[in-house]
Amino acid sequence: MRIAVVGAGNRCLHLMEIVEKYQFNLISPVVVAVADINPEAVGYLRAKAQDIFVTTDYNTLFSRNDIDLIVELTGSMDIYNDILARKPRHVRAIAHTTAVLFREIESASSLFIQTNQELNETQTICKAMINGPILDDVMVISTDYRIINMNETYLKKLGLKRRDVVGRFCYEITHHKDKPCSGEKHPCPVDQVKKTGKPSTTTHTHIIQDGQKQFVSMACYPLMEDGELTGVIEVSKDVTKDVEFEKKMMHQEKMVSIGRLSAGVAHEINNPLTTILTSAMLIQEDVAPDSDIHKELSIIGNEALRCRKIVKSLLDFARQSKAFTKMESINAVIQESMVLTRKQAKFKDISLKADLAKNLPDLSIDRDQIQQTIINLTLNAIEATPTGGQIQISSRQTHSHIEIRVADTGQGIPADHLGKIFDPFFTTKENGTGLGLAITHGIIEQHGGTITAESTVGKGTAFIVLFPVPGEETK
Repeated sequence: MRIAVVGAGNRCLHLMEIVEKYQFNLISPVVVAVADINPEAVGYLRAKAQDIFVTTDYNTLFSRNDIDLIVELTGSMDIYNDILARKPRHVRAIAHTTAVLFREIESASSLFIQTNQELNETQTICKAMINGPILDDVMVISTDYRIINMNETYLKKLGLKRRDVVGRFCYEITHHKDKPCSGEKHPCPVDQVKKTGKPSTTTHTHIIQDGQKQFVSMACYPLMEDGELTGVIEVSKDVTKDVEFEKKMMHQEKMVSIGRLSAGVAHEINNPLTTILTSAMLIQEDVAPDSDIHKELSIIGNEALRCRKIVKSLLDFARQSKAFTKMESINAVIQESMVLTRKQAKFKDISLKADLAKNLPDLSIDRDQIQQTIINLTLNAIEATPTGGQIQISSRQTHSHIEIRVADTGQGIPADHLGKIFDPFFTTKENGTGLGLAITHGIIEQHGGTITAESTVGKGTAFIVLFPVPGEETK
């Protein structure tokens, strides 16, 4: 189809670009002539540069025999009517109003192509996240919380097939709940995206096996269609190790600061205490044993001795000397520790038993320090267990660790205290210093191990120590 254009403004230029840009299936349009009274019009200049016939008088177009269609783009209906009246019968003509319609159709088509391209890109990204080798858990969720898709990593972790999850509620599959997540520890990132239309991030705290906490970082990204939110892509990742490492670093920094303070305070207090204790004892020698002054001096001496005990604990805590390790049998260390604590248990009529696994591999430990920790845990258990109770110390190998468990049938530790028991100076004992478990925690950490506690009020407490088995921890 050979086209002549009357009116060489921006509309003409745009028409020429469309003809050049697109490939047409049914017709092959080509601009063969351009007419405009202004020879400086952009379409006129463009046509002239491309060796297309140009004229300042559209009347000259009517004598040409190479034109099939005249397109009027001047915006004047008088010119259009004049073209209709004077054009050859076989030549068709359309007005600028029809041309504008075609332009709008072309714009809509371009927008559709662009949108379709963006949709294809989004679908490609979505498919890559769902089916690609991504280690994070990925799930596509509709706005009504139903699962649209889930990647293989997540499916394997849940032990499910895709047909088992698609169409079901996300909170039902991932949290085993009957309603959407909510609350401080389980805010729903989907709800946040629905409110703002923007990406949302949060961290969920899950309680998994053995009462352990799992921290899951979750990010939700909106899926938009025609400007409306149709769903979200949720990417989640277990960040428990990162959170625990951060807590560990903060705890270590706190312990170092408190250790330095403790050492300074202990050294400053120790000398005056010695003076007070010595003076009290010397004065006692000069007064009658049955006098009130002698009794008061005894109180002063006893309190000074108690302060000295606290000072010694402070120094023990502050020293945290480096462990001198060698390969030792952990069962042998446990048995020696039980010999040293059996009398205290027997005095309270408490049964002290052992359940030690056979053929445990030797560990690289400082024998004296580990014995100190086991004795400390056992004495704490004896103190917390009523007459007739039971304490059991057990050992076993689990995966790449050796587990030592000191469990009692005592009064238990309240939940709000359980997270503080390893903090320096935290104690619920009337005469306690709050340093025993802090020292124990430091010793275990120096050995590359961990110590945790489980407790139920009224039923008892268990302290669990995990030591890495040499050569296994990196497997």
